[in-house]
Amino acid sequence: METFLQQTLNGLVSGSIYALVALGYTMVYGILGLINFAHGELVMIGALVALQTVTLLNAAVPGLHPVILLLAGVAVAVPVCMAVGYLIERIGYRRLRNAPRLAPLITAIGVSFLLQTLAMIIWGREFHVFPQLVSTTPMQPMDGVVVSPLQIFTIVVAFALMGGLMLLVNKSRLGRAMRATAENHRVAGLMGINANGVIAATFIIGSGLAALAGVLFASNYAIAHYAMGFTPGLKAFTAAVLGGIGNLPGAMVGGLVLGLVESFGAGYIEHLTFGFLNSSYQDIFAFMILGAVLIFRPSGLLGERVADRA
Repeated sequence: METFLQQTLNGLVSGSIYALVALGYTMVYGILGLINFAHGELVMIGALVALQTVTLLNAAVPGLHPVILLLAGVAVAVPVCMAVGYLIERIGYRRLRNAPRLAPLITAIGVSFLLQTLAMIIWGREFHVFPQLVSTTPMQPMDGVVVSPLQIFTIVVAFALMGGLMLLVNKSRLGRAMRATAENHRVAGLMGINANGVIAATFIIGSGLAALAGVLFASNYAIAHYAMGFTPGLKAFTAAVLGGIGNLPGAMVGGLVLGLVESFGAGYIEHLTFGFLNSSYQDIFAFMILGAVLIFRPSGLLGERVADRA
């Protein structure tokens, strides 16, 4: 029972990060029908910008409380990623809105490589150690279950952000405009909605969530580098497909399910294979799930929610 609870906790930590990134994928797809494969690189930019901010601030004002350093890192990383997300939409995708689907897909891959290269030029190829700004001191609420304040912080922040996004989409004026634009952006424009502004806002919001996910990811794994966005981005895309691409609750569920599957797989794979495989093979589960969903249930667990634009 203790092992089950421990693996569940570990899965919720990683799954909540996947869910935050998956929301960016599914928001863009729900409105534009576009898979923004450059979205994972925003996770990387958020982590590296936060690290750079913390390093510079700590050098300028030694002795600052770790919470202040973390808030400062987030306060810089989120606007930077929002600005990058806006530029991606404005420069990379807006002119391709009516182009064949292959054109924006290739553009997204190109933007991903471009962002990785720029990050490599700015921060170098080496792996950077991300400081532990939230305590990782283990606590043992019950026998066999170990949890740290950082894990609790990650889960609470991720769920708060997901809840806030749902309120924004379902209760706010911007959310109504986003839903209308998703139905048909041309008709929404005729009804007085600035479709270009709504689409840009979607990219900006998704980029902000990716920045926060990057900070959480780097904090939990204590590392940041120019290629770190590829794996969580790919897994988040799998989570979005698993939950139902274009479906916001589906992206959340998909991220959590993927995190739990990886956690239990990593925990038991060595035991079931008699030591032949170890937990480093946990990444195969994301690809196995993606293949299974595309074959047996391409609409995802909660169903694909995409408007008919005919």
